[in-house]
Amino acid sequence: MALISARKLKHSFGLAPLLDNVDITIETKEKVAFIGRNGAGKSTLMRMLAGQIQPDEGEITWHNDITTGYFEQEIPDQISGRVFDVVSLAIKPVLDALERYQLVGVEMAEANLQQLATLEKEFDSLQSYIEQHDGWDADYQIEQVLTTLGLDGEASFDALSGGKKRRVMLAKAMVKKPDILFLDEPTNHLDVASIEFLENLFANYDGTLIFVSHDRTFINKVANRIVEIDRGQLFSFPGNYQTYQKRKADMLAAEQSENKLFDKKLADEEVWIRQGIKARRTRNEGRVRALEKMRAERAQRRSQQKNANINISQGERSSKIIAQTRKIGLQFDGKPLFTDLTTTIVRGDKIGIIGPNGVGKSSLIKVLLGAIEPTEGSIKYGMNLEIGYLDQLRDTLQDNLSIIDNIREGSDFVNINGKPRHIMSYMQDFLFSPERIRTPVGTLSGGERNRVLLAKLFTKPINVLVMDEPTNDLDIETLEVLEDLLVNYDGTLLLISHDRAFLDNIATSTLVFENGDLNEYVGGYQDWLRQRPEPVVSETKSTKSKKKPEKVVEVKQVPVKAKLSYEEQRELGKLPNQIEKLEVKISKVSEQLQDVTLYDDPIKAATVSDELKKLQQELEAKMDRWMELES
Repeated sequence: MALISARKLKHSFGLAPLLDNVDITIETKEKVAFIGRNGAGKSTLMRMLAGQIQPDEGEITWHNDITTGYFEQEIPDQISGRVFDVVSLAIKPVLDALERYQLVGVEMAEANLQQLATLEKEFDSLQSYIEQHDGWDADYQIEQVLTTLGLDGEASFDALSGGKKRRVMLAKAMVKKPDILFLDEPTNHLDVASIEFLENLFANYDGTLIFVSHDRTFINKVANRIVEIDRGQLFSFPGNYQTYQKRKADMLAAEQSENKLFDKKLADEEVWIRQGIKARRTRNEGRVRALEKMRAERAQRRSQQKNANINISQGERSSKIIAQTRKIGLQFDGKPLFTDLTTTIVRGDKIGIIGPNGVGKSSLIKVLLGAIEPTEGSIKYGMNLEIGYLDQLRDTLQDNLSIIDNIREGSDFVNINGKPRHIMSYMQDFLFSPERIRTPVGTLSGGERNRVLLAKLFTKPINVLVMDEPTNDLDIETLEVLEDLLVNYDGTLLLISHDRAFLDNIATSTLVFENGDLNEYVGGYQDWLRQRPEPVVSETKSTKSKKKPEKVVEVKQVPVKAKLSYEEQRELGKLPNQIEKLEVKISKVSEQLQDVTLYDDPIKAATVSDELKKLQQELEAKMDRWMELES
């Protein structure tokens, strides 16, 4: 049964319409994911279907006064009070009716005959309203949804974390048991555990869902229909995200083939119309009208928006060892965030960091980079590290300045991998038009702001890239471009992310905060799930009474170490000093090669270049030997 039917919707912001004469129908128990580029109109269409805004043209029909719940992407600033009271705001008219119903009952007992008739009429009206809205068990409905979402009704909303506040707002949207629940980016800024909680909740949700999301794993597990908004049109794909990807690829291939044939025919007709006088005298007027129609059709075609063309400005090659930690730990307010971390980060590693919000992931990054001293243990850092840091807070941008003024530093050119690029051309790679580039950063959407930050970060030479939640607010297409870039990145990557598909496709290893420990695993998110210890199942009372509970000990496989010979011990002791001297020599020779006057003597330049190669090869051999003896 159709709950919502929309026909011939048109809506515009600027020149190109967001929605161009589109139709859509939402059926009972559908779980529909709206996807598309940032600014394509996903949230706009969702607000229209929820009745919050009106289209410029077209009509929307709702079936039998359906009820809706709407989960906003942003948490309103003005909300405060108990969690129970915040959630109850969604059904305030029903609660008010219940309160008035009880008051009228008291008034009826004390009323005279003249007052009684009026009060009875109001009493019956209130009773009918409460029954219509299932209001008799309103308090129970609130408690039920709080329990489902793991919330304490007595807790103060102001004291909650961002993730908990989003759960409260979700409870507020769900409490009136809406026929259709609208969700705008429900997983944004949540940790993996919270995302998986929502994933399971909505995969088994009995109502109808319409949601906007860029989380591919979430979409794949929850949606049973994908609606893509592309160039003002809607494209519907029954099934999950994997099914959509295959059908979308087939559709694009067919569209490109069709456009190629059309453009060839149009070119042939243009050649014909421009033939000599004799041909024009005898030309077919019907053919001329057909050509004019083809020209109009080609002019109206909206080409597919290109993908971002992102490149990282590569720094000089770092030393092979980026950082080596020995039993490091960090405390905050006397409480340990992590302890006893011993690991070696090698050039080219791509390390994903996983854990709940607030557990200490960003602090771990800062310790590994040397920005914070560990409270225990020691760290040895490599040489020639050029670090680029994408901060989760995105506070390196100035909201009052335009995009272009945030990127350039006194010049209209940026240097990317040794080549100058004009700022206008460079920013078009990040999908900003010359007009848009002069917009103040404070007016940008979350996705646009993230692209500006990436553009600014990648103008600097980098060989160690640190990214704290880089996928927040990015559309799927830009996210996949960034993903490909990081997969092929030659430097070292430290990555904090709650996007499981992103971690799976990029990370070569993971550091995971779990059960108070910080553990290291090979591979990405799914690899961690396969390798992590099985959760300990608590025993029943009857079992405990029969036998003493055994202490659970995590058994780790430790490779048997061969004892080093006396000569090997001496060699290992000398290697760090030898490596450090080689790195100093390499740095000095590199400085010589940067002197432009050196190349006045080609023979000397070639000699210095050969010397650098030999030193680098010697360093590689020493590092390999050092790692071999250390292990």
